[in-house]
Amino acid sequence: MASKPSPSTPVSASSFVGQGQDTDLPTIRFKNTRDLFDVIYSTPGDSLAVTHVSPAHFATIERVRDKQRRKFRFRRYDSDCQTLFIAIPTHLHEALHAQIYQSYYVKLVRSGRGDRSWVSTGAATCRAQGHPGGDAAEGDCTGRPRSRHDARSPWPTLLVEAGETESLARLRNYMIWWFSASDHDVKIVLLAKLDHTRRTITLEKWEEEPGSTRPGATTTRAAAALHPVLRQSITITQDTTTDPTSYHVTSELVLGFSLLFLRDPGPGEGDVVLSIQDLEWYAECVWKAL
Repeated sequence: MASKPSPSTPVSASSFVGQGQDTDLPTIRFKNTRDLFDVIYSTPGDSLAVTHVSPAHFATIERVRDKQRRKFRFRRYDSDCQTLFIAIPTHLHEALHAQIYQSYYVKLVRSGRGDRSWVSTGAATCRAQGHPGGDAAEGDCTGRPRSRHDARSPWPTLLVEAGETESLARLRNYMIWWFSASDHDVKIVLLAKLDHTRRTITLEKWEEEPGSTRPGATTTRAAAALHPVLRQSITITQDTTTDPTSYHVTSELVLGFSLLFLRDPGPGEGDVVLSIQDLEWYAECVWKAL
């Protein structure tokens, strides 16, 4: 297993390729929407993989889900593999992503930047460029600056993905897709993974950085050279030997203003920092959802 880097030591996503893939992710073959929905609501965990889903099948599943107002999310639809990964909104899954995003948004409101300059876009469906009827995904929590909203861009700058039964490796695969499918319009991806055995939550902050490009390279080539890097890896460990239960947090979480808002900070503006205390509160909310 790769060691956790310090916040100042970025690590490329390629370092994790092939590590820790899921071996017990519940998987079914698609037959019809009625059977699929029955399986989704009888699955005990927060994830399900569905194979043999053609683009036409996916369109039908999406239409019926929206018509019946079902609450599960399309974590990722891969039209090439015809596989649909579904996120099931258990209480624990929702706490894992919603509480960390809420902590971030509260900071914005307190700074006066909330409703005026930020739009929360929830689990809005985003489709990969070049695949208008195919590849798609819905993040757990997403948001973007109001300036991008006005420009009608469908992509968030901030995305949170959470997992209980899915491996961290699979969450990283989703992260890579979001950066690539958005043509790098997504700027920060937060991954939140709960480990019951170790009683830990792992938070990973992923951004992108350019690779080396020769002088005179085109903008398209420069964009293609971008690759995900792990900027922060934070471990939150529950300690049940104390009364009340306590949480050990390895570091605060820092979200860069320029990446969130697509501009340099002005007077009184700066990075959004979730303190150790903020992350302790977050962990307490997650464990209460168990």
